[in-house]
Amino acid sequence: MLKHRTTYRVIYGDTDNMGYAYNANYLRWFEMGRGEMFRNLGLTYKMIESKGFFLPVSEVLCKFLSPVKYDDLLVIETTLDTGIKGGMKFDYSIYDEDEKHIRAKGYSKHAFVDKSGRVVRPPGFITDIVKKNSGY
Repeated sequence: MLKHRTTYRVIYGDTDNMGYAYNANYLRWFEMGRGEMFRNLGLTYKMIESKGFFLPVSEVLCKFLSPVKYDDLLVIETTLDTGIKGGMKFDYSIYDEDEKHIRAKGYSKHAFVDKSGRVVRPPGFITDIVKKNSGY
């Protein structure tokens, strides 16, 4: 299992008129977690795309459990589900800074597509990195 944690401080622009983090920002935070996980593995989205592969979101779910407010420090935990063969699935948990209270959880599923938009199997350079870092 691949797991990565990154932090994010909620800015004023993330909040709505009621003072809570606007719901669409959770998907941005999921993306941050995904991007930082790849970076931690020695990859970036930019590198993946330069090789002609893209990872569009095919499904996403977010369960809001506890409100987030301006200046909260969040811990975004991203876990790669290594059981998915045809694409990638990331599970997310967003915690408060002491990691005692979960604020939200969810997942995103991604297909691999080539430059023409055709769905393809995950490229070997990614599966090799996942295998190397997940202990398989």
